[in-house]
Amino acid sequence: MTYNHAWSEITRELVPGQNSTDRHDLTARVFKIKVQKLVVVLTKGKIFGDMKCFLYSIEWKKRGLPQVHLLLWLMEKLCPNQMDEVISAEIPNPENGRKFYDTVTKNMIHGPCGALNPSSPCMKEGKYTKKYPRALLKDTQINDEGYPLYRRRAPEDGGRTITQNSLGGKR
Repeated sequence: MTYNHAWSEITRELVPGQNSTDRHDLTARVFKIKVQKLVVVLTKGKIFGDMKCFLYSIEWKKRGLPQVHLLLWLMEKLCPNQMDEVISAEIPNPENGRKFYDTVTKNMIHGPCGALNPSSPCMKEGKYTKKYPRALLKDTQINDEGYPLYRRRAPEDGGRTITQNSLGGKR
């Protein structure tokens, strides 16, 4: 989970002219509460089933903003079709939830990179360095190391796409 500078718990406490990077005290408190709520939802809510234990680490990124890396040990392994019920690497359907669609397309779309933006942080000497672009997959799969390769369907398989211009805006 990554910190969101637009969280209302933060923005309503800022004085005019301030932004969240000016208030590390507020950022840290709100983020800690959000992480604790996430852990409760995942452990007590049994989103992924019964859990053996969990471990997390909070990392402070550029501009002093936090993100959490959360590792969950489950009692039983998830099958790929179970993963698709709780994890999505696809663009949501805007007709089923416009706010969700807007959030994903604003904050979670990689790019532009490649020929559109050769100076993108994911590019080095004209080549991709961060496994982008990811392959389109009809179904979630588990690779040889045990990591999931999440379903990212092509439009002909029921997936959705957006196009970004070279300045990062949607078209």
